[in-house]
Amino acid sequence: MLVGISGTLSSGKTEVARYLTFQGFKLLKYEHNEEQNHTNGHIMVDTPESEELNQEMEQLVIKYYSRMENYKTFTTLDSLLEFVTLNWRENYVITHIEDLTMLKALQKRPFFLHISTDAPTHLRFKRSKKQDIEDFIRHNDELLFNSDSPLLEINNQAQIKIINTSTSIKDLFIKLSELNLLDPSRLRPSWDSYFMRLADLAALRSNCMKRRVGCVIVRENRVVATGYNGTPRHLTNCNQGGCKRCNKGHGSGASLSTCLCLHAEENALLEAGRDRIRDESVLYCNTCPCLTCSIKIVQSGIKEVVYAQSYSMDAESHKVMSEANIIIRQFQPPIDGIFI
Repeated sequence: MLVGISGTLSSGKTEVARYLTFQGFKLLKYEHNEEQNHTNGHIMVDTPESEELNQEMEQLVIKYYSRMENYKTFTTLDSLLEFVTLNWRENYVITHIEDLTMLKALQKRPFFLHISTDAPTHLRFKRSKKQDIEDFIRHNDELLFNSDSPLLEINNQAQIKIINTSTSIKDLFIKLSELNLLDPSRLRPSWDSYFMRLADLAALRSNCMKRRVGCVIVRENRVVATGYNGTPRHLTNCNQGGCKRCNKGHGSGASLSTCLCLHAEENALLEAGRDRIRDESVLYCNTCPCLTCSIKIVQSGIKEVVYAQSYSMDAESHKVMSEANIIIRQFQPPIDGIFI
């Protein structure tokens, strides 16, 4: 695994990297040798204050690596990529990612995990030990909002975003341990994660005014059918006024008998048909099936139901499916953020 860390000024990038070295990760350093708009892998910004800012950034990088031991330095992106690809079974960490070209190249590798760090501005100012908060904010804004700096875009692409409000290294390390950064499903999603993401994707096609629901039916880890909720074909879409019930303020589960919308599970079951489902299929849904859908799931021969979000009639649905010996469980994805 290769972990890359980006983040705002004094947000804890160094300490996250230090935590990983305590877990056996080896530190990598990337330095540009080319005559371009970079120094030591950091963005150069063309403003009246750029010389002062980049000198300070360079000193921070030197100070950071002086606190770390046994790091390997690369002067070209190709040499870095070749090394981490050949040694992908080892664990490495590289910090202060502020080069968009480098990030895009690393994102293509299946062993790369991108982490960003941030914290409240006032807290980051206290950590920086600067005397003038306006000076700190000016430097911070140059890095985040200058048109020549891609740092904001880089941070937004992180798979894990850490909001580090900790006042002690110990507390930070405890919270990082709870994130379980070495979970292999962060690099390659488990079957549950994979199919639940497909269900979430299907939900984006929903036209129901009440809630977006997506469903995927799989057999032997192969997709049999997908579905999302909305009015039947040839009828006016729910979000265009096609279902009067959904366009009124009825509470969850109320007046379902007047609803014209087919549920995601119903659409997926109709698409699949019992012959394709048989007795070994699993239904993934981003919301727990309602009682009506649960009855149809039982009749169709589904053997397992996996859902993400709760619904207003979970207890009734669980009772029906459990009585029919259907396995039903709630999906818990890996934690993607940390708030201390």
